Amino acid sequence: MIDPVVLTARLVRCPSVTPDEGGALVLLQTLLSDAGFACTRVDRGETSNLYARWGGKAHARTFGFNGHTDVVPVGDLAAWTKDPFGAEIEEGWLYGRGATDMKSAVAAFAAAAVDFVTDTPPDGAVVLAITGDEEGDATDGTVALLDWMEAEGERLDVCLVGEPTCPDYMGQMMKIGRRGSMTAWFTFRGTQGHAAYPHKALNPLLAMARLMADLSEHELDSGTGHFDASTLAVVTMDVGNAATNVIPAEGRATVNIRFNDAHTGTGITNWLRAEADRVARETGIAIDMRVKISGESFLTPPGPLSDLVAKAVQVETNRTPELSTTGGTSDARFVKDHCPVVEFGLVGHRMHAVDERVRVEQIEQLKAIYLRVLQDYFA
Repeated sequence: MIDPVVLTARLVRCPSVTPDEGGALVLLQTLLSDAGFACTRVDRGETSNLYARWGGKAHARTFGFNGHTDVVPVGDLAAWTKDPFGAEIEEGWLYGRGATDMKSAVAAFAAAAVDFVTDTPPDGAVVLAITGDEEGDATDGTVALLDWMEAEGERLDVCLVGEPTCPDYMGQMMKIGRRGSMTAWFTFRGTQGHAAYPHKALNPLLAMARLMADLSEHELDSGTGHFDASTLAVVTMDVGNAATNVIPAEGRATVNIRFNDAHTGTGITNWLRAEADRVARETGIAIDMRVKISGESFLTPPGPLSDLVAKAVQVETNRTPELSTTGGTSDARFVKDHCPVVEFGLVGHRMHAVDERVRVEQIEQLKAIYLRVLQDYFA
């Protein structure tokens, strides 16, 4: 039997801050290879990735887990009361960067998968797709794994992502979809001049203030069947002008949008461009725009996969998880183009925080949930 708490501690001690592998995938590859998994490193660029499969490559039933071992930076080391890579256990808490997001879940599904194929070899295949690029740009992580899978004829029938999904207590919530995410950067160009003679300048800040106000006040939608209303937030407005007697020539502003399945990234981009063009015409200010779409919204409709996971959660926690699409983005946004995907994991209230930590019993509980999911899927 693989102890998921011990494995979590070993992973936490690997300093795998994106994009450094830190020894985490080497550790997992050794563990999984020893258990009979065929392991392949699918590294791309500076990113390390691991694909591990037990069972036939073309089997009709293939269950996949997806997760990441990379972590965000520690931040102010002096603010930590524990070594962020020490994996200390105190009063039932395991401390360390990545303990919550998401080395505990990787340890839990790796331990469950090894125990499952060892004790009750299934008529099917079990796959673990683990990346080192979820907390970074996410261009060479799960995307690289999926590209390699397509080229090699590898296939998952369903996938469970181990992101922390429960806001307050174990069993509270699973994710059956995610909002789309995009950022737009605007540059406003006018004519610099003396503040005492504003009529001789062309002030870009007026256009910036008008466009940001108009975008903020616009209601994108009122929500859809499984999604809350889409949101737009102005996250910065910058001028860089320290002088009080100068009208600057240029200003910059950025907005971040989280959108539901009533929209596409392209559709919102077109709307943003039309609004910017309108304000440019009205003010005479040139407005340039650059957009990055981090992911489209998606939904795995409630059905066999969410029922499978919900049943396992209910048995192990005595709670029926809420089916949700709230929160930010995850690598499920890439997996959804390959197969049906849902997310279930730990309580996430300490992720990315100083003294990140997780309850030891929750790691054990999560392994039990993942093991039951496998047992029920292949029953």
